[in-house]
Amino acid sequence: MLNLARRVQVSSQQLGEGLAALGLSGDQHVIVHSSLKSFGTLDGGAQTLLDTLERCTRTLVAPAFSYQTLLRGPESPFHSQFGRDTRVSRDIGRLSQAMVERPDARRSFHPALSFVALGQQADAVVARQTLENPYAPIGALYDLNGYALLAGVDHSSNTSIHYGEYLAGMPLLTRHVAHHGRVTACSFPNCSADFERLSPHVTPQTVHVGRSQLRLYRVRDLVDATVNLVRHDPEVLLCTYPVCRCNQVRQTLRREGLKPRDHD
Repeated sequence: MLNLARRVQVSSQQLGEGLAALGLSGDQHVIVHSSLKSFGTLDGGAQTLLDTLERCTRTLVAPAFSYQTLLRGPESPFHSQFGRDTRVSRDIGRLSQAMVERPDARRSFHPALSFVALGQQADAVVARQTLENPYAPIGALYDLNGYALLAGVDHSSNTSIHYGEYLAGMPLLTRHVAHHGRVTACSFPNCSADFERLSPHVTPQTVHVGRSQLRLYRVRDLVDATVNLVRHDPEVLLCTYPVCRCNQVRQTLRREGLKPRDHD
């Protein structure tokens, strides 16, 4: 039997109208997390999504994570290093890869957790990142009174929540990457499988385009709500999967507690 839902066709005009209904007028600084297949069939695919979003924003940001660069440990050999054009991990989405392929895009330096940006504040956003604070680009958007757009995805894709956890003082894990020709330690967060638990604490603007639900949040609201939630219940956003890295974070949390950090 044919899956008729997949026949939903979405045009660039429909997408633009949906973004306008959310209030995106070309003046906002926006980080987007998206699933192309959530729309049904979007005419022009990732390129249409990118072009339309770029017209509706002043600065457009997306995660461009490349998990394949993570090493097994401090003594691991490596044969290649992260570069400006390193391919984005498939589960991050095609929009991020399309942005990386734009010559005018700016990409942060982090070998595993980079961000990519286009527009007025692109340089400033990506420049905030450090190995110790990989989600600092969200802090830049916080200062810009920016927005987070979830297009057909839930909060498990929402990197603003990780920045809120960072400020709240959640323990960070250590991972290793090749950086400047040597193996270097970097901070790495818990997983995001249970981030939907934040949903009752934040209210988005919402529209539907094709089969996709688009939710727009103020970054400040997401970050502040995360800080408040975690400080009230430090383990609330940690998943309970037996083999997840969240268990290591949970053990450290129970031993050492939260250690709140300053907003950079």
